[in-house]
Amino acid sequence: MIEPDTIKLLRECDAGVKMGVSSIDDVLSYAHADPLKKLLETSRQEHERLRREMQELLDRYRDEGKSPSPVAQKMSWVMTHVKLVMHDSDHTIADLMTDGCNMGVKSLSRYLNQYAAADERSKDFAKRLIRLEEQLAVDLRAFL
Repeated sequence: MIEPDTIKLLRECDAGVKMGVSSIDDVLSYAHADPLKKLLETSRQEHERLRREMQELLDRYRDEGKSPSPVAQKMSWVMTHVKLVMHDSDHTIADLMTDGCNMGVKSLSRYLNQYAAADERSKDFAKRLIRLEEQLAVDLRAFL
């Protein structure tokens, strides 16, 4: 029998990885410096790789996953575009993305603790996603 915590954790990871891809897509066209563009593109590829892996796990459990909250996505999009219209700079992009990474790490860590009965494979996936977000935040410091 599948532990309900496994499905719940996988759903939250699914929403988190989708939000990460969406956030990168929102800022990528605004990036000026080639190193920042490359960093964002590489991170997007890693997020997409994890998204595909997540989909395989969800398919195995016959679950459709979870999309990010439409309200959260819209608020993020509006905040991103307003800030970038006012201050179109790589610094602004790094600042926005760092905040997003930190929110993702916080949320995913909370879900990892909340769904402690999840299987080890889903916990490992959540930890990998957390590490990806943490590393992106560290790499973005050069642009702050």
